[in-house]
Amino acid sequence: MITYNPKDWFKLIIQFHKSDTFRRLIPAMIGIGVFTALVVTFEVYVLHWSYANITIIHSILGFVLSMLLVFRTNTAYDRWWEGRKIWGDIVNNSRNLALRITTYLTENEDKEELLRYIYHYNYLLKCHLRKKAFSHVIHELNEKTKEYLLNSKHPPNAMAKLIFAKLNELYIQKKLNDNQLLLLNEELKSFTNNCGACERIKNTPIPYSYNLFLKKIIFLYVFTIPFAFGPDFRYTTIVISIVVLYVFASIELIAEEIEDPFGDDDNDLPLDQICNNIKANLLELLKK
Repeated sequence: MITYNPKDWFKLIIQFHKSDTFRRLIPAMIGIGVFTALVVTFEVYVLHWSYANITIIHSILGFVLSMLLVFRTNTAYDRWWEGRKIWGDIVNNSRNLALRITTYLTENEDKEELLRYIYHYNYLLKCHLRKKAFSHVIHELNEKTKEYLLNSKHPPNAMAKLIFAKLNELYIQKKLNDNQLLLLNEELKSFTNNCGACERIKNTPIPYSYNLFLKKIIFLYVFTIPFAFGPDFRYTTIVISIVVLYVFASIELIAEEIEDPFGDDDNDLPLDQICNNIKANLLELLKK
């Protein structure tokens, strides 16, 4: 995720970065510019076409398309913000569980093992949502635990099972009483709930028909601009077509990027930083 100053207008206007839609749309803008120039030349100097009030109709269609794009962007941002709230809950739940564990238990070895499991759970969840290998984030665990996690189909669930098993072992050993185990169990249940909420966002994209329809409408609207504005604006229509394509296509590209907030794109959630902060917070609790 990019860190920036939202009040620095001048820098934001002139700055370009690898995720900027302008760079990604350069080939398309060049293509629509050439297409517009050919259409305008043909209809003005060959066919001598002239339309009455067609630009008004096209402007109305543009307004309708703008409303659709606003809805599209809002829907995508809602998914991004919901993902951020879920990971905020994960941070709080990890801290609360760690605070209870370090308070209830007396032996440092038990505390260290459980806290190590907790922050590893978050790293595993991050890799699970990104569908990436996770062997590099479990190097602190023993070989038996590594093998168990590497052979599991759902690593976060496997790690949650290890935490449950450890708490049950401590309860059997009388290191935890009934009330303490109950409170820890409620905190730990939230881990699985948050994992399921993230998977819901990850695995439920915008409906295919709606996404397909919106892209078709953008394509048709932009490619009919030369026919609507060419006779009146001549070659100025080239600039109009390029600007309209840049605005409408950029909105769609931004929505596509932020509707899956758990990736590693510039505008996705900073999951690496969040996981590192959780680890630092938990390890601090072990200091005397």
